[in-house]
Amino acid sequence: CLMTADLLRRSSNRRNPEKLLEWILQIVSKLKYISLAILVIQNASLILSIRYVRTLPGDHFYTTSAVVMAEVLKVLTCLVIILIQKRGNVKSFVSLLYDSLVVQYLDTLKLAVPSLIYTLQNNLQYVAISNLPAATFQVTYQLKILTTALFSVLMLRKSLSKIQWISLVLLFAGVAIVQVEQEGGKQKEAVTSTNQNYFKGLVSVIISCLSSGFAGVYFEKILKGSSASVWMRNIQLGIFGTVLGLLGMWWNDGAAIAEKGFLFGYTPMVWGVIFNQAFGGLLVAVVVKYADNILKGFATSFSIIVSTITSVYLFGFHVDLIFTLGAGLVIGAVYMYSLPKPNSSTSSTSTSSSSHSKGGDLELDAFLPKSVLVK
Repeated sequence: CLMTADLLRRSSNRRNPEKLLEWILQIVSKLKYISLAILVIQNASLILSIRYVRTLPGDHFYTTSAVVMAEVLKVLTCLVIILIQKRGNVKSFVSLLYDSLVVQYLDTLKLAVPSLIYTLQNNLQYVAISNLPAATFQVTYQLKILTTALFSVLMLRKSLSKIQWISLVLLFAGVAIVQVEQEGGKQKEAVTSTNQNYFKGLVSVIISCLSSGFAGVYFEKILKGSSASVWMRNIQLGIFGTVLGLLGMWWNDGAAIAEKGFLFGYTPMVWGVIFNQAFGGLLVAVVVKYADNILKGFATSFSIIVSTITSVYLFGFHVDLIFTLGAGLVIGAVYMYSLPKPNSSTSSTSTSSSSHSKGGDLELDAFLPKSVLVK
């Protein structure tokens, strides 16, 4: 609001249009750097905080309840946003919900599949981070770029540039190097010594990457030609996610939660993880409006570095030459994949407009599974 007021005040002074333009450019430039910082912090903080609360001694919270709580908070947040968009008109608000959820029930049911996959993915991420070092998870989880690209080619008939194909090969190679190093190195010994299952964590993150790629592409395919808003889609997904999450919670931890309570093991740090998971993606969805694909790719790469350095001091993670080589390949591959395609000037204009229209869909992916954006 202060920025807007200052802009209006400056715009009223027409004697110095050059200074006004310079001031606007400075603001936009600052917003990009602020966006970069927010993306890096959100990407790294969620993984590190989950790893921290899951490795603390004492009673642990039930991850299935945390997934449900995050879904409920997402739905409530989107409901509030839609109510604000309706300027507090409750009648119009209820009418929109009834029309979108009940009248167009077939449209709502289409989201049952991605919602099921996202719920599975959120639970698997907790399992993976609980059993893998944070840096290893962060590097391995970038395989979601590979799975998303492959599903996009198969399901949406999208084309990839040569640089993108090369980056996918480098990405796979980097992750493979990290896993080979972890399999025979000191990290596996450290993990097993604390009653954690490295293989279980690895399988969980691989399935999570596959589900993330399929759900994201399937969701984008559903959204084509749809007039529903981002927030309404999130409500529809959240409703299914809450119901499916409750079923998973009852199946896996029902007896224990009935005895100890839904909020058993919840500490301020656990609440911080849940709020980060629920609202982190929403924050990223707003932030990416000021960031291009290159900046987002750089943010993802830099967050891997931040997670690795923090893990060294926080969890005693050991970084050797092989891990550095594998992580370096992944970081370079992520950056290369985010580079724009080398098109002609005319086609690049049309491509940029079409990619901008798809940005709304990609913003959803940051919010929905979120967890680990990491968008």
